[in-house]
Amino acid sequence: MKETAIILTAGILHTGDAKTAHGLIRESGRFQIIGVVDPVHAGSDAGEVLDGKHRQIPVVKDVEAGLALEPTYCIVGVATIGGYFPPAMLDDIRQVLKAGVSVVNGLHDYLTEHPDVVSLASASGAKLIDIRKPKPFRELKFWSGEILKLQTPVIAVMGTDCALGKRTTARLLVQEGRRSGLNVEMVYTGQTGWLQGGEYGFIFDSTLNDFVSGELEDAILQCAREAQPDVILLEGQSALRNPSGPGGAEFLISGQAKHVILVHAPKRRYYEHTPEWGEIPSIASEIELIAQYGATVIALALNTEDCTEAEALEWKAQYHAELGIPVLLPLEEGCAAAIPLLRTLANKPLDEHYSS
Repeated sequence: MKETAIILTAGILHTGDAKTAHGLIRESGRFQIIGVVDPVHAGSDAGEVLDGKHRQIPVVKDVEAGLALEPTYCIVGVATIGGYFPPAMLDDIRQVLKAGVSVVNGLHDYLTEHPDVVSLASASGAKLIDIRKPKPFRELKFWSGEILKLQTPVIAVMGTDCALGKRTTARLLVQEGRRSGLNVEMVYTGQTGWLQGGEYGFIFDSTLNDFVSGELEDAILQCAREAQPDVILLEGQSALRNPSGPGGAEFLISGQAKHVILVHAPKRRYYEHTPEWGEIPSIASEIELIAQYGATVIALALNTEDCTEAEALEWKAQYHAELGIPVLLPLEEGCAAAIPLLRTLANKPLDEHYSS
């Protein structure tokens, strides 16, 4: 049985800063989500706030109402810039701890470094789980080169910016691949991947830089050794040219991902919607850059933020005509169009019982 949990979103459930909550609302293999605490959207269903799909997860107005649902855990459901707690959320957490409910925190602002929070948890017997807290450096792995011998195809799901749905796309690909009879595994690299129940991975942005490549290699090799998958998907982080956190080269070089599924938002012009940070380069430019790292973009997945249904379909047709590769609308249409690619890389014929 999965442990029951409520999620705190501090009134921003409808925004990209609540992407941790969004992932858990869509899917959670580690916790059973029984409610979301968000005063702005109280009275709604969390799924309907997220994407219009009813998921029987009530949104309640405050912690008191959340505790009435009798959760075992409370999850911090936001991923703020810099990883700081939103104002007043620590007060909500203190109330949760007084009730003896354990808290799972994915922010860089560790609960275990707030003395009063630690005291409250100790007094009530609640647990404090800071999942972004890195392992001691002596437990970290340095890159060994062993991955150069790996025969399993590795595909990186990368983006042209942050908060585009890289993890969601990867998880949908895993699900669709397994439905086709393919053994697909995902290596998570962020806190939400762990929260959703991922077995293999590490927290990329809280790992000492010297060991990022080694931890990535180790997670991939462990996944290959234990799960013996046909294909491994890597959850990307940030973007190759996002100035606030240029990431991705590690997946292509240290992780030896020779294929990429690229996620892009056609209507997003600037990195993280901030003009001062610069314009997001063209898809063609990003594909060329990825090729310089020795990898091939095999499909494009579109984040259709601010698009009508008709516009999403127009962008899909346009990019397919320009690039000549499959273009996915993960949330609207799923990822079935990419499965033949994965099966070809794995050298596995399509399961006769599979229907896209």
